[in-house]
This record gives sequence, C-alpha cells and structure tokens, in this order.
Amino acid sequence: MAIFGSVGQAFQCRVANIPRLDLGLSVDVYSPDLFELMHRFLREEHRPAYLEIFRANQTVLRSVRQHVPAVPLTYHGEGLWVTQPDFPLIPYLEQDLNDVAAQLTILGSPWLNHECATKQMAGYSFGTYLPPLFTAGSARVVAENIALVQEKMDRARQPDQAFGPLFLLEMPPLTYFMAGTMSVPEFFDLVTELVPCGLVLDIGHLWTIYRYTDAALQLSLERFVDRFLDDFPLERVVEVHVAGLSQHASASPHREGDPKPEWIDAHDAPIQPVCWKMLEQVLAHPRLVNLRGVALEVDTKPIEHIVEEFREASLQFGALVGRRLHQDSTAGISVLKRGESCLEKKFGSDVDRRRLQTDYVRYARIATGQQPPAGPEWQAVADAPAGLNRYIHEYLPYEILHWGGAIVEMFPETCRGMHEEGISFEDFVPWWFQLARSLDRPYDFFLLKIDRMLEFVLERSPGLLTLAEREAFMLRTAYEDANQTVQPIMEPAR
Repeated sequence: MAIFGSVGQAFQCRVANIPRLDLGLSVDVYSPDLFELMHRFLREEHRPAYLEIFRANQTVLRSVRQHVPAVPLTYHGEGLWVTQPDFPLIPYLEQDLNDVAAQLTILGSPWLNHECATKQMAGYSFGTYLPPLFTAGSARVVAENIALVQEKMDRARQPDQAFGPLFLLEMPPLTYFMAGTMSVPEFFDLVTELVPCGLVLDIGHLWTIYRYTDAALQLSLERFVDRFLDDFPLERVVEVHVAGLSQHASASPHREGDPKPEWIDAHDAPIQPVCWKMLEQVLAHPRLVNLRGVALEVDTKPIEHIVEEFREASLQFGALVGRRLHQDSTAGISVLKRGESCLEKKFGSDVDRRRLQTDYVRYARIATGQQPPAGPEWQAVADAPAGLNRYIHEYLPYEILHWGGAIVEMFPETCRGMHEEGISFEDFVPWWFQLARSLDRPYDFFLLKIDRMLEFVLERSPGLLTLAEREAFMLRTAYEDANQTVQPIMEPAR
C-alpha cells in the first residue's frame, strides 16, 4: 500500500475517484427476489440510482451484473471480522480476500462496505452482529486489519485504476448493550486517524446507540444526534444507510412507563418516522462533505413496502441528497488532516493483539452468560445490567434456535424423535456455547447450524443420528442449489 503524507490526504485521493451515486437500495439477491424487485420498479417514476448488493457467490453476482447493466452496483461484504485481534491468522483469510476482490470486480463496485462488528468471537459463533469493544486498543487493531484488506484490494485493482475499491467501515448496531471505555464517535475518530478508510453512517444503528446507552436518560434524541454528529468524523462518511426499527420477536412486552420503545435494527420492519427525522439532521450537517450515496436497507422486506418507502424517500429527500452529493468536498480537507502521521507509526503491536484477544474471550463469555460483566470496559453494563440480561435470556436463545432457519423446521423428524425421548432443546443454547472452537472455514450460519445439530444429536441421542444426517443432506443440497441459481424474470435492462 502506498504511504501518503497524511491519512486524511490519502482518503481524499481515494474518495475523489468514487462516483456520486444518489439515492439507492441495499439489497439481498434472494430476499426479496432482486429481479422481481427491479422489474417492479420499471413501473415507477422513482427508481433506485444504485444497488448495494449483499455478499453472494460469483455466479449469482455475474447474473446480477448482466441483467442490470445500466445500474451502478456496490458491495456489502460479510465474514471479514476486522474487529477481531486474530483476524490476520484465520487460515482461510487469503481465500476470503481473493473471493471479495473477485466479487468487487464482477460488480464494478467502488467500495467494500463492512460492519464494524462480528458474528464470530474468540471461538464462539453467533447469528447476528456483536459490536466491537469500544477501546483505543480495539480501534488500533480494527485500523490495522482494514489496512490489510485495503492492501489486498489495491493489489487486485484494474490496470487503469490508481486504487482498488475503498474500504467503508459501517457503524454497528447495539442489541441492548455495549462495552468499552470510549464513545462511539471517539472510537471511529481514532480508526480514521490511522487508516484512510471511509465510513457508513447508519441511521437505525445510531438510534440504538441512543437507546441503549445512558444518552437516552440525559438528552432528547434531537440533541443527542446533534452532539454525536459534531463529534463523529463526518468528513469520512461516504454512504448513509436507513433501515427499519422494531421490537424483536423474542422481546418482553413494552414496559409501561418507558417512553422509548425497545427497538433494534430490523431490515424487514418499516422505517420509523424518527429515522426520517434523524436522516434530515445528518444531511443538513455542514461536515458531510464526501457523501456518495444514501441507501435504504430493504433485504427481507416485501416488495410493495420497498417501493412505497423508496417513493417516500425520493419525494422527501431526493433534492437534498442531490445537493449534498454535488457540493465541493474540498472544504473538508483542513479537517481531514487530523491524522498527520503515516499509518505504520500508530498501529498497535502484537502485545496489543494478545491483550485484546483476552478481552474478547471475556466479552464472549459475558455475552453468553458464562461469567458476569467485570472490568472497566464493562462498568456501565454492570451498573445497568438489564440490557445484557435481555440479550442473554431473550435474544440469544431465539437467535440460535430460530435465526437463519428454525431448528424444529430444519430437522422436523429428528426433533420429533428427540421430543419423544424426553430430550429438551432448552439445553441446546448453553450446549452451543459450552466450547470455543477453531475457525476452519468461511462463516455461514445456516451450514453451521446443521453441523452443530448433528453434533448435538450424536451426543444426546445417537440412535437418531442416521435420521438427522438424512435431513442434513437434504438441507445442504437444497441450500447449495438455491445459492447457485438465480432466475431473472425480465430481460436485461437497456
């Protein structure tokens, strides 16, 4: 990777090559069917200016590129756990990075967007994102890991390009709790001082930071957003996301007397009015000088709802987004010079990674209820443990048993047999987290659930193993077929 005089100047050189994309959608290929969705938009006056495509296999992405050739495509990655200190040591990392580089090339994407979060931590696997530890040591490791990915993307750039696609780090959601010794803006400010990445500011995630920290007890939402934006490195924000919020299916009923609902990020849910208000605050901020796109996150949402929400967004914010995209971004350069040192001078050492690895072992054990919150990073959680308890006792069991496929629906005959033998699935969640395991392949939660179910059956009811293996074979075959094929319902757009 080329070393520039300052990190801010390096970022400015990179972002200058990214086109201004306007108002778009962040989508999954399958849910809802992307081709059906785009076919539906052909009847609409307001259509997405770009699509941010969630990670899929290369065959499917080629089909997407072929059938929407006129629509700019960007890329939302998955499985690059840059928050984790052992990230450079993952045995399949080179394969993963090669796949990402190839997928970016297929789409012609100017960026790789990835959550600053993880689904695998210290040998434990989860179904949904957990935010990083918000500490200075954690931020340094995140920056170093991003630099590793960025270097790979630069090596794979096209001959006529000065840089590869830009790494965009997305602000993560909170699911009821967070741990750390610094604020979210301070954390991202430190990351961006160390590495010339861009950022994605997610409106729904921002709401969860307000709701599940003490900010909700001290400030109005409007005042919180003002303060947050003043402290956050907005000059680095390249994309803004807007998604739905709702109460999770596992959550207890809304507590009477609590004026703020216990919503979490939910792409299948309606975009709440409060999110539109927050978006307006963000778009009005004078330091939002490098914006390239605003995307509604709509994967898993019904098509008619997507069309209606996009129409609403276009009418309400289309002109404002257009003005922000086409303003002169050179006004932000003086601010961007905060990180004057070259990258290599501020990165953490191996000692930082070893210490942080120990911290993440504790994080995983706390988040799974195996030990109580302790230490300076966990003081706020220990003082107000309700959010963590809700995560452990309500959200996490639902995640393991239902997220990405309900176990009883995936293995109906096996589960029926286990029930007849008096084996309770209440034991499955603690069993899932009883052992830390080495990572030996890229993350896929659906396939992981199949493997773990077979292990559970072998241990608890070996007589049912043949039946479970037969159901597992059918699941894997159907899953592979579904992920290798895509059926456009329209001719390629001209």
